[in-house]
Amino acid sequence: MSDDCPCGSAVPYEECCAPLHRGGAAGTALALMRSRYSAFALGLEQYLLDSWHASTRPPGIDLDGDTEWRRLQIVDTTHGGPSDDAGFVEYRASFRSGGQPGLLEERSRFIRVDGRWLYVDGDAQWR
Repeated sequence: MSDDCPCGSAVPYEECCAPLHRGGAAGTALALMRSRYSAFALGLEQYLLDSWHASTRPPGIDLDGDTEWRRLQIVDTTHGGPSDDAGFVEYRASFRSGGQPGLLEERSRFIRVDGRWLYVDGDAQWR
């Protein structure tokens, strides 16, 4: 793996998403969104479950090992800052699966519980 974070922040992984993957708390909904994208790219199923709100979290995740997450583009954020308790992040994530390109577009909803941001759900479109 290169030193660059998979989330595309232009910050090294060890300074960007790795601390969150090791149990640190995201300061914003956007930071959690980026760390979740990186977790998909790196196959960190447990992190994805741990950062998902209990009310909507599935019992498990079966990540497709054939999917290569290629690029994250943040489209918009609404609230989700350090002093907020809820927020939305709209993004586009490009990938390749089975040799075919694809695009996931989602407006994700996040809430903060006991000081920790959690993914709740999203309105997703797969292309």
